[in-house]
Amino acid sequence: MIQIKSRTIVLINSRNLCIMNIVAPHTCLLFVFEGDIMSLPDDSNEFKKKLCHLYNEISKELFGFGTTLLKVSIEQNIITFHAKHRRSPRSTALEGEAPTLKHEVDFYMSSIYKKRIRERLEQELGLSMEAVLRDYDPPTQWAITNIILKPAK
Repeated sequence: MIQIKSRTIVLINSRNLCIMNIVAPHTCLLFVFEGDIMSLPDDSNEFKKKLCHLYNEISKELFGFGTTLLKVSIEQNIITFHAKHRRSPRSTALEGEAPTLKHEVDFYMSSIYKKRIRERLEQELGLSMEAVLRDYDPPTQWAITNIILKPAK
């Protein structure tokens, strides 16, 4: 499969990934990745919409509301979510009265989020994952979630 987007040419076959990025006239960077890569659906925009929908559904289930900003990117075998969450009134109350407890609750909620997103991505999209990594910054409400996909066999 060959994809051409702006100044990047991507060549994919079942065993290799080759990316050529044109950085200036007559100058390009070439990256070649050998070995099995997990194949993602061809229509990446539709796939990204499904990913965002899933991420927001989990947010609503756990916190009662979705994100205020959500962006998903896919690079090779890593799916990354950049999400700005809403501040919960309960979270604000805990922060003032019991900051240590709030920090602990944030940690456990993030762990639950990772577990749920792994389950849903496996069940609904058939993705096989090596790892789900998530970092959440309570003061700014930003969360970055990285999904590392297993190589195809």
